[in-house]
Amino acid sequence: MLMSEPNQIDRGRSVSVASKVLQEVPVGPITEEDLRTNVSLGIQYIEAWLRGSGEVPIFNLMEDAATAEISRAHVWQWIRHERGVLSDGRNIDFDLVRTIIDEEHSKLLETTEQNASDHAYETAAGLLWDLILENEFVEFLTVPGYKLLV
Repeated sequence: MLMSEPNQIDRGRSVSVASKVLQEVPVGPITEEDLRTNVSLGIQYIEAWLRGSGEVPIFNLMEDAATAEISRAHVWQWIRHERGVLSDGRNIDFDLVRTIIDEEHSKLLETTEQNASDHAYETAAGLLWDLILENEFVEFLTVPGYKLLV
């Protein structure tokens, strides 16, 4: 994937957040697009990491393991939290997430510029799913990922 710009300097931010704000449980809608974005980003980053990339352009931003960790943490938590409901009223459950992982995996296979043997999307989608299934939150997605490196 290519970036639309050579860098992200224009996206600079100045943020000041009080610790009290960080402890608040977020409120607001979770859309299907939010869920799909988290799943797709997780698959894409894990796939690139399995092939040896530490950072990779996804959705025109340079992403690394921290972003993938946030994405899969959202999905893991949404399944288990009472507020894990999409804005259209559907509960975010294992069946819905499995369907979305399968659909996003298929989209990535259709749009990839690589030969099927040159990517690890199947393995990445499998690892993301395994991490989401775990009852206890796995601290780092890379730890079980190391077992999949060849």
